[in-house]
Amino acid sequence: MRHLLFAAALCCTCGRNTAAAQAYRVEAEPVELSVTRDNGHADASGYSVFRLDDRFVWGASAIRGEDDRYYLIYSAPPTGTHAFDPAWVLGSKMGLAVSDRPNGGFRDLGIFLNPDGFRTDSSAWDAQTVMNPHVRKFDGKYYLYYVGGVDPGNSRIRSADGTLPLRDRIQQSLRIGVIAFDSFADLQAGRYERSDVPLLAPRTRVKPDRIVDPSPDGTRPMPDNIIVVNPSVVRRPSDGKYLLYFKGNMYDPTWRGVHGVALGDSPTGPFVPLDREVFTVETADGHKSSAEDPYVWYCGRDSAFYAIFKDFTGAFTQGEPCLAVMRSDDGIDWELPDTSLFMKKQLLLPCGDTLKVARLERPQLLTDAQGVPLVLYCACAVSEVNGRKDGGSFNVQIRLKERRPSPTAADE
Repeated sequence: MRHLLFAAALCCTCGRNTAAAQAYRVEAEPVELSVTRDNGHADASGYSVFRLDDRFVWGASAIRGEDDRYYLIYSAPPTGTHAFDPAWVLGSKMGLAVSDRPNGGFRDLGIFLNPDGFRTDSSAWDAQTVMNPHVRKFDGKYYLYYVGGVDPGNSRIRSADGTLPLRDRIQQSLRIGVIAFDSFADLQAGRYERSDVPLLAPRTRVKPDRIVDPSPDGTRPMPDNIIVVNPSVVRRPSDGKYLLYFKGNMYDPTWRGVHGVALGDSPTGPFVPLDREVFTVETADGHKSSAEDPYVWYCGRDSAFYAIFKDFTGAFTQGEPCLAVMRSDDGIDWELPDTSLFMKKQLLLPCGDTLKVARLERPQLLTDAQGVPLVLYCACAVSEVNGRKDGGSFNVQIRLKERRPSPTAADE
């Protein structure tokens, strides 16, 4: 039996719209990759793997282009000088790859955003790092949502000695922007619309210490606290509103990743964030669970929104760390299905074996016109990448297959 993805979430009783939720199941197809091991590190290559020898590849978003080929927009922190952390905030670039098929065989076309990586020039809000690509198409035009940052300096720091490391300063400057373009040929040629100001920036900066430009004492932190990252955008068919989901950081009292949503009338905003959190679940002991990397889409066949995200601890699924799924009727109020596991941290191989991986995150989907998932794209590492300076991360493409059980078939 293949490892099921999304099956339980679509086949459970979610309390609303149950008939549509039972319409189909999806399972993972095998991925074509091979693993080599050296000095305790493991690297992957193969048809289902997009990797670069001289960069980390971390997070990628795919879409069908105007020429019926498939384009993968990826983020690429530098290797060699820094380990993966802090490389992702010190000079990450954004590049483009192409394939005739959506589930593999991507060929690199090169870097198109922040090509010179980290530099002292801080004239633009995204001049020193770009990441978290998320590409959508609305009304014939492409929109690339992404995260960027720049060093704000040490002039407005609250810490014991009045300074913070460069990595922490840039990390706390991360904001969301958007690039609009008509074709991928235009994107490669630099013919696109990009705002000189971020699309979304934090409204509050609340943290006990080690904080850049803190909000006044007594400020109530909003979901867009300190940073806004991990954008995901969907159009709500009921009213045509665009919903921009994002992650912020909360300290209550320790770190917790929180999510919010901002609403706009166009793909380029302006977006107005709500004051409430989304995707938040309390554990049995009263703690709120941390999540990351939400990908939200609308499934027309179910008349419902779905979100998949990284479950850090397994608190959402009551299991091990994995990818989890939630469901919503309006994109604002979300619920966990009875079984919320979307995918374990493992890949199915053609021989039938499963390969456990250290990292499987930044999920993005390619869906059909009705919002049925076709291919899952994830940032992946077979062995842990923290501490590595020589790459070891890649984007894996996982084909998803629709599966219709008979009415009497038992759940697997």
